[in-house]
Amino acid sequence: MTLDDTDRALLRALVEDAGRSTTRLGEKLGLSQPATWRRIKRLQDAGVIAGRRLRLDPEKLGFGVTVFLGVKLATKGRVSLEDFERAVSGIPEVQTVEHVLGLYDYRLRVVARDLADFERVLRRRIMTMPGVGDVEANVLLSEERRPGPL
Repeated sequence: MTLDDTDRALLRALVEDAGRSTTRLGEKLGLSQPATWRRIKRLQDAGVIAGRRLRLDPEKLGFGVTVFLGVKLATKGRVSLEDFERAVSGIPEVQTVEHVLGLYDYRLRVVARDLADFERVLRRRIMTMPGVGDVEANVLLSEERRPGPL
């Protein structure tokens, strides 16, 4: 699918606020509401828009600490990647599970109420999982969200 400048502007506007009505989006882009709706539908049908997500503020929900964990599996042959992914996805504090290349096999985004709560999650939930070897923790200090290239 080829995207024109209007498609890109529409995608940027949706990334900024996906809950904005098609009427308001059209006003911002100089399009009618039906034309805006048709473009969004075409982008969804083509898979360019893969869904809309609600983004919650973890801090306002009481989760003041975010930690990125690099996890290296100790015994790759004994615990399948799927088993690890399924097990770690069952931990509520784990927000994302990413299978990566490099020093570690997985990168996890973990939220916790504070550092003591994170230590509890790490020691009792993650480190006790079968197959977990080396783990490296990086505490998030600040985050700037970027919509990506459009």
